[in-house]
Amino acid sequence: MRLSNSIAAFVVAGLSSAALANETYKFDPSGSTIGFSVHQFLGTTHGKFAKFNGRINVDREHPENSSVTAQIDVRSIDTRIKKRDDHLRSAEFFNVEKFPQITFKSRSVKQIGPQSGDILGGLTMHGVTKPVTLHVKLLTPLNETSQTRWGVTVDPVTRRDFNLVFAPATETVSGISQTVAINIEIEAKRAE
Repeated sequence: MRLSNSIAAFVVAGLSSAALANETYKFDPSGSTIGFSVHQFLGTTHGKFAKFNGRINVDREHPENSSVTAQIDVRSIDTRIKKRDDHLRSAEFFNVEKFPQITFKSRSVKQIGPQSGDILGGLTMHGVTKPVTLHVKLLTPLNETSQTRWGVTVDPVTRRDFNLVFAPATETVSGISQTVAINIEIEAKRAE
């Protein structure tokens, strides 16, 4: 759910004057996290997606022409409880057989500060696309190895907006919140 937000983080990299005019970066999943948390009756459930990829195309001369795309493999959901993960993958919730990916595609990029920006795009999940704004901040500058790290924040998403609801009786008994917080840190490497 929060995976789409991670894509926007790299577009801001194109806004810095320290880099080349046109660059492409690829997400490095080994150093990145796309996670989420949702409140239930007595606590909060945390999870993440283990498999994802993304590409950031940076136009430093014209940052508004930069773009970000990301794809998340919904089957890779991990809440550290196999039975719950299997249920989330089932036709009752994510329905991974029909909707195997969550995607994000940027529509516009706006520089907010010297190391931050907003990326507006479409988040597609469970066959539904909704607009989201990713607020990105450079956490580590580009270096000789062409790696960088970004923090991404986004307003919580509402499950109902993406038709991600359980049966009415289950919704009532479970006490699962409709709002889901997204937690993203992206490490990216310049593509060769």
